[in-house]
Amino acid sequence: MPDTIIAGRTPTSPTLDEKALARALSGHHLIGGQLVPAGSGRTFPVVNPATGEEVATAALGDASDVERAVAAAAAAQKAWAKVPARKRGEMVGACAKAIGEHVEELGRLIALETGKALRTESRVEANVVADIFAFYGGLGSELKGETVPFHPDVLSMTVREPLGVVGAIIPWNVPMLLMALKVAPALVAGNAVVVKSAEEAPLAVLRICEILNRILPPGLFNMLSGFGPECGAPLVEHPKVRKVTFTGSVEVGRIVGQAAAKKLIPVTLELGGKSPMIVFDDCDLERTVMGAITSMRFTRQGQSCTAASRIYVHEKIFDAFAASLAAKVDAMVMGDPLDERTDIGTIISGDQFAKVKGFIDEGLATPGATGRACSAMPADAALKKGLFIQPHIFTGLSRESRLVREEIFGPVTVLFPFNDWQQVLAEANDSEYGLAASVWTNNLKVGLRMAHALEAGLVQINQNLVVQANLSYGGVKSSGLGKEASLEAMLEHFMHKKTIMVNMA
Repeated sequence: MPDTIIAGRTPTSPTLDEKALARALSGHHLIGGQLVPAGSGRTFPVVNPATGEEVATAALGDASDVERAVAAAAAAQKAWAKVPARKRGEMVGACAKAIGEHVEELGRLIALETGKALRTESRVEANVVADIFAFYGGLGSELKGETVPFHPDVLSMTVREPLGVVGAIIPWNVPMLLMALKVAPALVAGNAVVVKSAEEAPLAVLRICEILNRILPPGLFNMLSGFGPECGAPLVEHPKVRKVTFTGSVEVGRIVGQAAAKKLIPVTLELGGKSPMIVFDDCDLERTVMGAITSMRFTRQGQSCTAASRIYVHEKIFDAFAASLAAKVDAMVMGDPLDERTDIGTIISGDQFAKVKGFIDEGLATPGATGRACSAMPADAALKKGLFIQPHIFTGLSRESRLVREEIFGPVTVLFPFNDWQQVLAEANDSEYGLAASVWTNNLKVGLRMAHALEAGLVQINQNLVVQANLSYGGVKSSGLGKEASLEAMLEHFMHKKTIMVNMA
């Protein structure tokens, strides 16, 4: 039976009362295994973007909170590094089981604070988080070194060792998933972690941290909330933080990278994208149109760095593709994120809403361009203050339009016809970004040729799945540095290699 939530206390069992849970988590960091207020006592509001209602407060972190969290992490990491790697993996696997028991609770909580639809997005994300912890929990035995044939009289070998305290900064679009991609491998590798949550979405990740602190040693996994300059920057700059992993904008990523470079510590940056989708005329049209809906992440209001915001369609099927895509998006239901009938939720915040609206207005005002608004705004009066934006499909824009060049992070995609594969390849690669791409064709030779030539860290043929455990994920060019989601990512980005030589002569 789910717990009844008592004021000021969080339940140990899963609860389906997301508003009461949000209130119980209000005003807290998690440091040293305990929910604690900010040192200053200050908080900031957490707003439900579907209604405009303040549903909770979050602790407003600063350098003093960072100091407490890093000190707790550094103290816990020393003992954790001595735990056998396989045992660490077992404990992370137990974390996966605990998250799995709270999937519905976490899905409802993330829907409340981000406006992402429960059925199509939030519940799915919670399940993926459990899978990521389970995946990394099974890799405890894979932290292997090598023997090196240096000399017959010298035993030469390498071993992998943890880095120490990892600082992780996560965004708001899929905060639980991206937190898991940083925390799970860091823990299995023998590190301790301090996470700075996104100010727009601090609650669900805090709840996960609280749940996992019932399993992990105190201080090993800490969670802070706050803003970048006051909380994120001190975390990156702290002398005891020996690794930084960041997901967010290119602009902030450059700042984080520069700060890490001053300390000469490793950094992983998963940044923006302007991902192309290339559709050939021999594709399965129905399957490809449905793939475009998934690729654009319309159910997440396009708030994804891998969203297919540039779709190139062969001229022979361009009109049919455009018509079918618009019709199918039109049929999607926009509404209350917690309603099981809802396909599409809201934009995350007022600032993001204004940014996306600005792009749409600019596209609609462009001579010769057409912007098709799809789906319908919610009719429920309770949602009149909600940050809902209709998905827009644009045609007729110039290749130099800001809608084509810049990351919008909203439900906006641009369609272009093509008739030459070399031309479309050049256009797809003509971007500062290189995170993801997809190719849709029934010709394997064409698909592989395009996949090898596309400048992207992840290329999929006849599908465009979200990040999956065990598949290396990360971009090139301005889309970032380093990889996530794989064994490789754990070994290369959360451990260092030490060479040991024994003279046996």
